[in-house]
Amino acid sequence: MAVKEKVTHSHEQVMAELEANGSEQTRKTLRRHGVTGDQFGVNYSFMKPFAKKIKVNHELAKSLWATGNHDAQVLAGMIADPQQADDALLDSWANDLYNYALGDAVTSFTARTALARKKAEEWMKSESEWITMVGWHVLGDMAMNNQDLSDDYYLPYLDIIERDLHSARNRTRYGMNNALIAIGSRPTLRARAIEVAKNLGKVIVDHGDTSCKTPDAATYIQKVKDRQSKN
Repeated sequence: MAVKEKVTHSHEQVMAELEANGSEQTRKTLRRHGVTGDQFGVNYSFMKPFAKKIKVNHELAKSLWATGNHDAQVLAGMIADPQQADDALLDSWANDLYNYALGDAVTSFTARTALARKKAEEWMKSESEWITMVGWHVLGDMAMNNQDLSDDYYLPYLDIIERDLHSARNRTRYGMNNALIAIGSRPTLRARAIEVAKNLGKVIVDHGDTSCKTPDAATYIQKVKDRQSKN
């Protein structure tokens, strides 16, 4: 039986592949979403299967992020190894954030690391609206997917959201609203989360020149409840 060779991907090969799969149409879309730096314009329909093909490659992820290229950095978040994450790496990546797509990449990666709780708690207090947004998003991911923490851990954050959301910065408001929805997915906290959502009323977030909308928290919490009821 023939032994299947292990496929390796060099930094140069990956960058060339990303460049070859970029398009002006996607670059135009990304610019509307705030991507102003170096980019190839790679669609997610290519990026996700490409990341699966590469698999986990932490050193490659770090070298891709260091390029400053938007597409390379998004891919880096997909292939980095959560078990090798440390404070310095996560803080460095968070400090580079300037658009929500990279925010999503850092959120997804951080939430899979052992430092998720620590970074969420630190980043929610940041002076940067992008970092605070990611901090709240990581908290939301924990609320939905981490069963190690009790509901008592999340309850005070509902009070903070109710008190501070409307006075928070633009992207911070978005992160807090999403965290509110996520915390509301926990059955024993649902009633309090809906109460907070109704007390807050409409949450205004400037999404720039895009069609993105800010979800109504009370409506989405109910949708989550309905999905959970069917499972």
